[in-house]
Amino acid sequence: MTPPNKNPAEHRTDTAVELTARNFPSAHEEAQALKAPSRYAGPESAYRLAFTDDAFLLREELRPVRMQLELLKPELVQAELGIESTIVIFGSARILSPEAADAALLAAQANQGDPGDESTVRRTQMQQHMSRFYDEARRFAALVTERSRTLETPIYVVTGGGPGIMEAGNRGAHEVGGKSIGLNIVLPHEQEPNAFITPELCFQFHYFALRKMHFLMRSIALVCFPGGFGTLDELFETMTLVQTGKSRRRPILLFGREFWTRLINFDWLIETGMISPGDVNLFHFVETAEDAWRCLADHYGFDLPETRTGEFADYI
Repeated sequence: MTPPNKNPAEHRTDTAVELTARNFPSAHEEAQALKAPSRYAGPESAYRLAFTDDAFLLREELRPVRMQLELLKPELVQAELGIESTIVIFGSARILSPEAADAALLAAQANQGDPGDESTVRRTQMQQHMSRFYDEARRFAALVTERSRTLETPIYVVTGGGPGIMEAGNRGAHEVGGKSIGLNIVLPHEQEPNAFITPELCFQFHYFALRKMHFLMRSIALVCFPGGFGTLDELFETMTLVQTGKSRRRPILLFGREFWTRLINFDWLIETGMISPGDVNLFHFVETAEDAWRCLADHYGFDLPETRTGEFADYI
């Protein structure tokens, strides 16, 4: 019977709420409501709730719990936001945008005078030469974000979240109105999150291993630009997982044949028997954003409209 002076629809709503209401306060409610007695409020007190006690959570013995949390947090957030497929863009944090590289070269040339300045000019000239990869990463991320909107499952760009090639990847997705992910890690340098990561998808890690897991868990391709130790670490770990069958085969694209073949003598690895001849088929060299998209389209059967020269110039 509907209580007097109460609308029947309102009564039904109230009943539904009562039937599904929590029987116990949530952990969040407990944490917000709890006030420690003054006698036990000091930093040495063990009175606080375990899940609000930083000193307890940071104990050496709690490492397995912290590792589980680093696995769960990005997993739950991405699942809630419907992110199922990603493309990972790796590359150096030290590659500058063309604008920054041009400015650095002009400044070095303007200050040229002492013999030591010649090395600075040569270094900035190389930075200017390498800056084309920033533009390609930016264009590729824009292209993936734009094209994949027509797919049943959109593809999201993932980077390590820092500057350089990582910034270029997040920037390209951002400039065409797409979301992108940044998997940052605590380091003494080069890991301030760049300004183009989607805020709700900007994560921070302590453990390299769990960060690497999240790079690969949803990825349909690995796209590797020139880089240093970190880039090589991530590239070779991925190739090893695919080579050994621990991970499914997926496109691994290396931007810049000249860079990679000067850096790694793949022929010598085959000649000395360190890898099998077929192992070089684990990856493909590409030079432009369009080349990389064609490889993905061929592998996955994406629709591939005619690509015109400069088709994606508006993205940069």
